[in-house]
Amino acid sequence: MRRSKYFLSLLPLLALLVCKPAMAYIGPGAGITLLSAIWGVIVAFFLAIGAVLLWPIRILFRRRHNRAAKNASKTADSGTSPDHGA
Repeated sequence: MRRSKYFLSLLPLLALLVCKPAMAYIGPGAGITLLSAIWGVIVAFFLAIGAVLLWPIRILFRRRHNRAAKNASKTADSGTSPDHGA
């Protein structure tokens, strides 16, 4: 039993030693495709991190803008200008 496990573990190594080279040509298109795929993954990763980090800042700007819009509408409703408060 132990001997057969040893043989089975060496079988893939033996198969690699016996195989002959394929002599196949891979054109430059495959390399460019691989590089563009890797580039896309890297860019997507950093964009995702940037979106997560910028999310709280967007919320703060949105709240600030909404608060300013509410204050502007209150002053417009009261008839006084924001420069010459009450």
